[in-house]
Amino acid sequence: MIVIQFFFGISLLAQDKEISPDLSSVNNPDQWTLHNRRIIDGEAVHLNGQPGDGLLSINEMVFKNGTINVDIKGIDERGRSFVGIAFHILNDSTFDAIYFRPFNFKSPERKGHSVQYISHPNNTWYFLRENFPEKYENPVMPVPDPTDWFHATIVVNYPKVEVFVDNSEEPSLVVEQLSSRKEGKIGFWVGNNSEGWFKNLTIVSK
Repeated sequence: MIVIQFFFGISLLAQDKEISPDLSSVNNPDQWTLHNRRIIDGEAVHLNGQPGDGLLSINEMVFKNGTINVDIKGIDERGRSFVGIAFHILNDSTFDAIYFRPFNFKSPERKGHSVQYISHPNNTWYFLRENFPEKYENPVMPVPDPTDWFHATIVVNYPKVEVFVDNSEEPSLVVEQLSSRKEGKIGFWVGNNSEGWFKNLTIVSK
């Protein structure tokens, strides 16, 4: 099998493209675009917390369908830990995303709001919860520690999106995308006043 390596870890395996972006290059504007956040130096990609949504996206990639694997860590503080992956990104206000609320993971009353699908700008979490309660958000299984790393697998096969946590065989969330976009960039996403940590990002696009 012939494997072709590019500068930040792109491999062509049969008809699938496996990408392992170089996360040590996130401060390089030629490779990454940062919106409304600062990157805090450390062993993982750490986006600071501040008002508004934050996004760090890969420049030289167009994602259609495939599987996104990533390790994510938030904090156990209600309303200050919204962390996830944006995909089919058109710009910093137009994208689909899967994100997590770690502070809800172990909450008996709010665990149903642990993983969320959104499609900005129109289908925000608030709009979806008000108009389609419990359709676009769910508990996560197994339940991670709210202050520790957990593994997320996001499988996109437009329009279907499945979300798996910590290598579970059962999805925590299955939805159909609300946007008509079938391709775009991929990035790390954090919500209003939220910081987040990310590592071990791999993408297999089909």
